[in-house]
Amino acid sequence: MKIALIQQKSTNDKEFNIKKGLSAVKKAANKGANVICFAELAFTKFYPQKPAGKNFLELAETIPGPTTDLFSELAKEVGSIIILNLFEKCGDKAYDTSPIINKDGKILGLTRMIHITDYACFHEQSYYTPGDTDTPVYQTEFGKIGIAICYDRHYPEYMRALALKGAEIVFIPQAGAVGEWPDGLFEAEMRVAAFQNGYYTALCNRVGKEECLTFAGESFVCNPKGEIIARANNGMEEILICDVDLSTVKESHAKKLFLKNRRPELYGKWIV
Repeated sequence: MKIALIQQKSTNDKEFNIKKGLSAVKKAANKGANVICFAELAFTKFYPQKPAGKNFLELAETIPGPTTDLFSELAKEVGSIIILNLFEKCGDKAYDTSPIINKDGKILGLTRMIHITDYACFHEQSYYTPGDTDTPVYQTEFGKIGIAICYDRHYPEYMRALALKGAEIVFIPQAGAVGEWPDGLFEAEMRVAAFQNGYYTALCNRVGKEECLTFAGESFVCNPKGEIIARANNGMEEILICDVDLSTVKESHAKKLFLKNRRPELYGKWIV
């Protein structure tokens, strides 16, 4: 299949950002993209740069809701799967959520970020409730898709759970800033995850200078050998298009060796 990672800057004008995102989907679909993924909170500023105020729930939206309605219509029009990431309101709780919209416009399901961090410019615990959607893997016409939202990618347990459920490709909507990690480390992390678990990883990052962070861009795709096969530019808006051959998944070291030779009967004693 062909995938597209939409690396776009976000302004304070949500309506403008959504229109730009809709246009990007059309461009990606015209280039043959079967699955199109956006970065974390792609259509708003990155709210957790500052601690949440009392009325923070007013910033969130329901799913289904106005944004998913627009992209559902477009998914049906262009015949592509679309992975969004939104600040979701559900009752009196809020989540960092990625809805996945099928090519027929129906929402296949929601993945909510499970692990929530809190440190300077990433005050996420004041906004997000820890996710309750477990580790879903979505069976689609194009392949089995998992989603790991930003901070969840740091947890090998989460990434392995997606492999055990049959994921062939894992999309990572991210908000990664310039200088946040030593050079190459976040790429190395996704290369290792792809190699150890026998799937593709496709990380879609925010880009552009905002309130107290400059997001790096540099979205990329890794194959199950742990090799980077496509990379977007640093600091620039871009639609990264990449051909993905899922037939290579079953030939990976993870599928042939690592997953086969697991000893799950022992692991309960090791991991608490």
